[in-house]
Amino acid sequence: METVEKYVDIITEMLIKYTPKVLFALVLLWIGFRVINRLVDTGLKAMERSGISQDVRPFLASLMGLLLKALLVFSAAGIVGIETTSFVAALAAAGFAVGLALQGSLGNFAAGIIILIFKPYKAGDLVSIGDNTGHVAEVQIFNTVLATLDNKTVIVPNSEAINGAITNLSTRQILRVDLEVPMPYAEDFDRIEAILLEALRQTPKVLQDPAPFVGIQKFDSHSIILDVRPYADAEDYWEVYYASYRSIKRALSERGIPVAYSEGVELGTIGK
Repeated sequence: METVEKYVDIITEMLIKYTPKVLFALVLLWIGFRVINRLVDTGLKAMERSGISQDVRPFLASLMGLLLKALLVFSAAGIVGIETTSFVAALAAAGFAVGLALQGSLGNFAAGIIILIFKPYKAGDLVSIGDNTGHVAEVQIFNTVLATLDNKTVIVPNSEAINGAITNLSTRQILRVDLEVPMPYAEDFDRIEAILLEALRQTPKVLQDPAPFVGIQKFDSHSIILDVRPYADAEDYWEVYYASYRSIKRALSERGIPVAYSEGVELGTIGK
């Protein structure tokens, strides 16, 4: 009987000691979760107003909500009297170990967040990342997917994109197309210039404003290398690139002008 009374006293003492703390912790959790949900909604609206990509907004909102709720739960556990120091230390150690194991992936993840927030490029843009050039098919958290001009799918780690130079060919409406044309020394530059400009004027999608330009780049051992610079809309860049070479080759052939070559320009470059 004394044992039962002893246990009843212990239980009563614990109820008296912990019931107010438990109730307070529950109330804190109830109110805290509601406040956090409102903060997350407010954060989503703020991210939308600031122009952050809709692909990353839900992830950032979920991450913010998770962190705030974890802090709230730890605070409530501390109020009840649960020792959280050891648990937090173990969790931190586990997180450190996981971070080391996933160092490369975490770098790609952080780079993906930067890309989605600051938007150096977006889906549909024509970009050059490292040695890869193509249209951005998708910007993922860890990778950027490119559809290259030769119809291949290239997956570029986001850290590689952030740590290197990115050339976004779609940020400007008009692009200059850089071509090289070898001219025989025996030919007159003014005549060749007129032929090339006329060929460019007849090439579809070559812009006349800004006007195409032809100039002497250098004097090579076998020929004079000309810089030929037509302009095109960004989406027509590669079409104009190849069409211009084709038009130039045709115009030179019709006038009996041989395609010269040099050590810097391979024979047969014109008309590829």
